[in-house]
Amino acid sequence: QVQLVESGGGLVQPGGSLRLSCAASGSIFSIYAMGWYRQTPGKQRELVAAITSGGTTNYANSVKDRFTISRDNAKNTVYLQMNSLKPEDTAVYICHLDGLTTVQAPEEELAYWGQGTQVTVSS
Repeated sequence: QVQLVESGGGLVQPGGSLRLSCAASGSIFSIYAMGWYRQTPGKQRELVAAITSGGTTNYANSVKDRFTISRDNAKNTVYLQMNSLKPEDTAVYICHLDGLTTVQAPEEELAYWGQGTQVTVSS
């Protein structure tokens, strides 16, 4: 069984910064991609940023040059550093793991979603 623990959300003023973390634990063998999505009421869930095990990153156009995604493979943890936050960044941010394999079944690739953490940007 794999568990995801997200942290770092909260209330911040426009122009401020937050750092989200998502730590995966359990009998993990490897994780191909780790990323963050966000969702607001009435809107489709959208990809914010993702990073592969090789370090290739992908960002939504709306967050390029403001957000930075990174990962610590030894800790199975992904981070999202969010700078110059705007009110339109307000959303529930959800961690996503893809291509996760376990020690027990290394040939089977799984995907996991976190519970989400609220980020509110408001003065």
